[in-house]
Order: sequence, then structure tokens, then C-alpha cells
Amino acid sequence: MILLDKPFVSDFVKATIRDNALPVVKTDMAVACGFGAEPYLLDEETAIQRAAATADLMIYTTSENAIGWIARNLAFTGLPDQIDQFKNKAKFRALATSLHPEFFFEEVALDDLEELALDDMPLPFVIKPSVGFFSMGVYIVPDAAAWEQTKRSIHAEMAAVKDLYPPAVLDSTAFVIEQYIEGEEYAIDAYFDANGEPVILNILKHVFSSSDDVSDRVYLSSKEIIEDNIEPFTAYLQAIGALTQIRNFPVHVELRRDNAGHIIPIEINPMRFGGWCTTADMTYFAYGFNPYLTYFSQQRPDWDELLKDKGGKLYSVIVLDNSTGVDGNQITAFDYERLLSGFERPLDLRKIDYREYPVFGFLFAETRTENFAEIEAILRSDLSEFITVSP
Repeated sequence: MILLDKPFVSDFVKATIRDNALPVVKTDMAVACGFGAEPYLLDEETAIQRAAATADLMIYTTSENAIGWIARNLAFTGLPDQIDQFKNKAKFRALATSLHPEFFFEEVALDDLEELALDDMPLPFVIKPSVGFFSMGVYIVPDAAAWEQTKRSIHAEMAAVKDLYPPAVLDSTAFVIEQYIEGEEYAIDAYFDANGEPVILNILKHVFSSSDDVSDRVYLSSKEIIEDNIEPFTAYLQAIGALTQIRNFPVHVELRRDNAGHIIPIEINPMRFGGWCTTADMTYFAYGFNPYLTYFSQQRPDWDELLKDKGGKLYSVIVLDNSTGVDGNQITAFDYERLLSGFERPLDLRKIDYREYPVFGFLFAETRTENFAEIEAILRSDLSEFITVSP
């Protein structure tokens, strides 16, 4: 069954549900998405009963906002505990200690940041909410001199975003401090099947504008990225599966791989693929198969076949976060046409109400490798050239 929730459900996901009569729980968001009397729509009590009667329950959530519904209604399945071992970053670090015994991490309350003794911390380090989303509240602290400004930035950002997401998605009361992970960063959409075996649905490289950039602006997938990483990443997910004993469980994994091939997880997001219906939808535009149906049908992508004609092509998810420094309520327009003109082959554009959320939208694009300059341009832009500001 599928749980739809804020902040966003794509037309692609809605069409996937309708075209395949996928069971959807009748939440307020499902009704807002236009589902009202379909035979595959499940009222909440029926959904709970079906979960109780199903040995191999498969659930997909479009948003971690739905974790609250699962916690309230499906505690008897053990699923809330399985979710929490990933969603809470401190718990996940403790869980993965056997895989990375030398990795430093520590949880600290927001109110205790002022008293934190840097002498006990490995510089540089990363600080982020124990329960978080996007790159909200994530900072790299290179040295002691940067710590004072980082603390001020954390307090200001948490005050600004505290009402955007429920505590199950973003909780600003506790933070995890962990050693900085060297290497290239990747995002993986995958699921663990009924036997607990991982199935990778896409691999994307998270590219940055500089060494201190922690934004989510650009994720790239390609034939080379997938072929170079699918075997070691599958093996690593097998190790995670052995630790957690999860079954029928979709995940969005973020990790780093260094030059020696060592893999360290950044986080594993439970019960969904990329947030805001991004990476999984882009997989369809890039490689022609539907990850949601692949999960529910327990199929495995034939990557040898899917990648045959994909050499020299980059497929990107571009997060148009509001990095302009201008509050969304002061922006009267965003020039999406000008944005699109900077790309040789836009695949799909999703516009978002930037007055409600600090993001203008999401763009999927195909780019020839030799035209990487168009990716670099959007990566380095603060997007201010696309906005009109009220006087």
C-alpha cells in the first residue's frame, strides 16, 4: 500500500497509482491529490486490518511525514522500530558501529552546544540534526574559529524551519556530531526484497560547488556512475540488511566512498526513495523503468540492458532551493523559462510554491558529458538571476 503525504506528490506518482490500481490509504493528502472513490482506495481502518492480515506487507511512503501515521497505526508490525533505527541518526551510527568501529560520533542537545568542548571533537567535523531532512541544519566545521558562527547559523536556521516539517521528519532539539567523511558522495534508491536482499534502482553522484558546500543542488546519474559502484554498494547494503533484518523495505541511502574504496554511510532514509518524488521519478525519465512498480513487483533492473545506449550522457536532479538570500514572500516571480534555456535537454520541471517552502522547484535534465558546463553553471548559481523581487 502507498501512503501519500506532504509536502509534494508528483503527477508521475499519481499516474502510476491510477494506471496500476495501487492501494492507497485514504489520508487527507490522498484526497487532496484527487483520490476519492477509487476501488483501490483504502480507508484507514481497512488499511490497518490489511496490514495485520498480510505476512509480507509492502508499504511505500512519498514523504517521511507519513512516518507518524505508521507509528500511530502499525506499531504491531514492528515497522516503527525498523524505521527509527534509520531515521534517528544517532541510533543508526550506534547500529553501524560494528561496520565502522573507528568512526567518531556523538549526540548533543541543541541547548548544550554552547558548552561543547571542541578539544574532544575531531576537526573537521559535521554537525546535523539527529532527525533531519534535506540539508537543513547540516554544517561542516573545519576548525575552532568557525564554530562560533556555526552555532549562530544553526540556531537561526532551526528557528526559521521549525514549522515546515513534523518532528518525525525534522527535530531540532538534538544534533549528531561526527567526523568528516572523505570521498565522493552518492545517493542510492534501493529496496530490500522479501528475502532481505538489496535491489539497487539508481545511483546518483552528489556534486558540490566547493569543499565546504553542503547543499543538495545537483545529483548526477550515468552509465559510468552506476557501473563503477553497483557491486560494492550492493555488497554494503547486504551488510546493512544483515544488521537490521529488514524485509520489503524501500530506502534512500546517502554515503561516501573514498579513493581506496572504503564506504561510510551518511544516512539511510526509510520507507521512501528520494524526497519530493525526485530521484525515483528521474529514474523513469532516464532509464525507462518505474521504480515504484519495480519495488511492488519485486523485480530487479537489468542494468546491462538498461545502460547499453547511455554512454556519454548525464542525468541530473537539480534542486532549485532558494539560495538567493531573499525571503520567498518578497519574490514576485521566478523565471522558469530562462532557467530551462540554460539546458540542452530538460526532461521535466516541477514548480513548487516558494512562498510555502524554501525551494523554487526541481528540474530533471539530460546533458552530454562534454557539455558539463551547464551543470557547473547551475551548481554555482545562487539563482538570484531568475527572481523578481517586490519593491
